Amino acid sequence: MRAACFYLVALMVLGTCGCDNLVHKQELEAAKLTGGNARAGRIEIRKYGCNACHSISGVPGARGLIGPPLTGVRDRYYIAGELVNTPKNMMLWIQHPHQVEPHTLMPEMGVTEQDSRDIVAYLYTLQSPD
Repeated sequence: MRAACFYLVALMVLGTCGCDNLVHKQELEAAKLTGGNARAGRIEIRKYGCNACHSISGVPGARGLIGPPLTGVRDRYYIAGELVNTPKNMMLWIQHPHQVEPHTLMPEMGVTEQDSRDIVAYLYTLQSPD
């Protein structure tokens, strides 16, 4: 009985380590693509109030219903129906949505270049729902 419990606990610990490694790998990949810090981006999403309009996994209180859900946004072909989805274009959209689409409801929030890099890095770590 004790051996079975030991193996169960060991499997749970190993499974958790695998998740941490996957998250770290996703963060490194996102940093290479964006020049941003995904962990900082998660915080900045709340700082700029993105969570008020968007549903964003991993961000407490991000259950907004005005803008589209942002989980899996890196896998979409276009941003705002206007821009090819690249990190640079997503940063542009986050910083200056009205330059891209003058009639968008997304407000100009004064997002800095570095903060946009961090936010995009976080968004690029989010997996599409299966």
